[in-house]
Amino acid sequence: MITLPAIIILVLFGFFIGILGSVMGVGGGVFIVPLLVLSFHLPMQNAIAISLIAIIATSSAVASVNVEKGLANIRLGIYLETAMAIGSIVGALITNILPGKLLQFLFSIFLFPIALSMYLKAMKGKKEENIQQTMEKNIFGGSFFDAHKNSHTIYSAKKVPLATFFSFFAGGLSGLLGLGGGIIQVPVMNLLCGVPIKAAAATSNFMIGVSAAASSIIFLKKGYILPLLTVPLVVGVLAGSFAGIHFLYRAKSEKIQMFFSILVMIVGIRMLIKSF
Repeated sequence: MITLPAIIILVLFGFFIGILGSVMGVGGGVFIVPLLVLSFHLPMQNAIAISLIAIIATSSAVASVNVEKGLANIRLGIYLETAMAIGSIVGALITNILPGKLLQFLFSIFLFPIALSMYLKAMKGKKEENIQQTMEKNIFGGSFFDAHKNSHTIYSAKKVPLATFFSFFAGGLSGLLGLGGGIIQVPVMNLLCGVPIKAAAATSNFMIGVSAAASSIIFLKKGYILPLLTVPLVVGVLAGSFAGIHFLYRAKSEKIQMFFSILVMIVGIRMLIKSF
């Protein structure tokens, strides 16, 4: 029986996750899974299943707004999503085979390079100007109005076929570890394809809901989704996602990335210790 304090914690935590997820395009699974495993002592499979539902909520909340404002690159997102959805199903099937302790170990090891890369990027203060912009866009390119710069940004997406491989891997992580896949998708689109970070985050938010939905079906059939924990978490995530949209349009991401990287490192250490 879940208590009222636990419900309040889940709603508040979901609100925080919703803000981060909508701003960074990562879904929030990187925090949800450790919370449920470490604080609520859930088996890894249940934590992953609930995380996937929360990721679907994040994506659903912000995708329509991002599409309306032109931030989400629908053509690029659909192209990469095909490989991502296939990978998520493969990852979900593997999850049912691997033991929970091993999944915790894999999850914790995966967190460290994420934390390091985000920390270094925040320290360098890498800005959007480092990405070469063009006055023309190719078939996978796009454009959007950047409220922070008060100007329109036009870009072309490069090396899209290579990015497809990484999308499959991102989908596999989504199904295997309960991540949204945005942890990989955003850097791939930003650094490999040359998509501006705001557009990459918005496009990732559009994509991760589809891949999470694909893999969550398998967890639903296995009975891993627990409604009493899922509902309050999703309520908080939805509220936080709408609040986070305003940050995505106007705020710089360096401080958020710094805070995010520190939290990820702490969570990774705790999960690694618990896996033994």
